[in-house]
Amino acid sequence: MRKAIICIFGILFLSLAVLQAQDHSNHNHGHSHDHSTHSHDHSGHSHDHSGHSHDHGSHGHDHAAHGHDAHGEHGAGHCHACDHHDDHGKFDPGATAFHHISDANVYSIGPWNIPLPCMLYSTDDGWSFFMSSKFDIREHGNGCYAYKGYVLDGGAVKKVVDPSFPKDRVKIGGLKHVVEKNSMGKKVTMTYACYNGREYKCDNNSAADGGMFGGGLTSFYDFSFTKNVTAMFIVFLFLTWMFLTIAKRYKQRAGMAPTGIQSVIEPVFIFIQDEVAKPFLGHKWEKYLPLLMSIFFFILGLNLFGQIPFFGGANVTGSLAFTAVIAIIAFIVTTISGNKHYWEHILWMPGVPAWVKTILTPVEVLGIFIKPLTLMLRLFANITAGHIVIIIFVSLIFIFGNSGANPAAGWGATIGSGILTLFMMAIELLVAFIQAFVFTILTASYIGAATEEAHH
Repeated sequence: MRKAIICIFGILFLSLAVLQAQDHSNHNHGHSHDHSTHSHDHSGHSHDHSGHSHDHGSHGHDHAAHGHDAHGEHGAGHCHACDHHDDHGKFDPGATAFHHISDANVYSIGPWNIPLPCMLYSTDDGWSFFMSSKFDIREHGNGCYAYKGYVLDGGAVKKVVDPSFPKDRVKIGGLKHVVEKNSMGKKVTMTYACYNGREYKCDNNSAADGGMFGGGLTSFYDFSFTKNVTAMFIVFLFLTWMFLTIAKRYKQRAGMAPTGIQSVIEPVFIFIQDEVAKPFLGHKWEKYLPLLMSIFFFILGLNLFGQIPFFGGANVTGSLAFTAVIAIIAFIVTTISGNKHYWEHILWMPGVPAWVKTILTPVEVLGIFIKPLTLMLRLFANITAGHIVIIIFVSLIFIFGNSGANPAAGWGATIGSGILTLFMMAIELLVAFIQAFVFTILTASYIGAATEEAHH
């Protein structure tokens, strides 16, 4: 049983890591930290005083790189220069919340930015392997350097689409965000890298959705060890150590009462076994128990890890990539395990009039795909909503304090905000267990319905 659980954990983890590395959480497409209106680039190459970067060199005036698109949208302000951090502008709680729940190529713990390995593939330049420290990471996950044609914007790697942009490691004047319309007519926030008085347009960050959710197709693919993937590794290794330790203690203390971590996990394990696996799966419960336990403890571990204050704030279970892979695994197991009785009631429905079958059969077939979809969205929505609410409550301190301009109001809001935040964190602790349990019990119910024998 122990080996089966570890094997299931391994397969589950590797599948998640591959898709999660490509996803970069689609929230990154919809937010930006625009500090561009408060700084100037005074580097030795150019002086940007108007926000439109005039290049007096041999390139002439490049209007396509000045933040103007074919629809007449204009970018406001200057590039956010790396050498100026004294003025951050008006506090934006929405952007802060989305930045917190989004994935990134850097693991941030408070003011410290821990670089992560970048593994990028471009159709033009091939593979690139390097550490994200090459970007010289600063606050908010922005990089002050470009490397191999890539820049770091809000913790996410983006590729400069202009082939004339240097491939060496060069210092950029900053990053600028411009609202434009994509090919589908949808407004998106695009990033421009400022270098030598010009603004070079960047691609969106790589996403596994292929642009379906508004990010647009990208010219590169990001398979990096992002913040969420790193959190998955940490939780996976911890769970592996925990279960191996518990298994060893069971051998050493055979027939004795459990102690330590063994006494904590055993009641949870027995509860899932007796209240979920056995009632829903009947005599086949042992066959599917490793899968159910792997799903429950992996989701629970990630939920709890994401709630540790000031430790990176990983939002793995609040990522559609993670929940989609778990739901797909549940869908595949359910579909493969379905017996004749299961498929007969979906496709044929004995005893039902033919005219009713024409209505019910499409609904039943559609239900096969709706079930994993609801599994995916339920976990994603509950965890993401909790993270956002907590960040918004904390943001009330800066909103009432007017970003430091009104300290008295800020200190006053701290009391109410602190109480609300502690209350939400307590609710989130409960939700962490509930969502892991709900996902597991629904998976067990779907498999149980697919393997149930006919009653005569």
